[in-house]
Amino acid sequence: MEVDMSADEVLMEIQKLSKQLGELNKKKIKKSHPRLMKNALYYFSDWQHAVDKSIF
Repeated sequence: MEVDMSADEVLMEIQKLSKQLGELNKKKIKKSHPRLMKNALYYFSDWQHAVDKSIF
């Protein structure tokens, strides 16, 4: 798998989307932002872990 974002970029993008959308449903994000999902799953064990990490 080729990544094209850093872990920090992933976290910043998740924070930005969280402010825009509120809840970050994995299924919706996978469909609307596949690049973000791919990179998040590369750096973090799962989507929820990436979301949790971006908040703290």
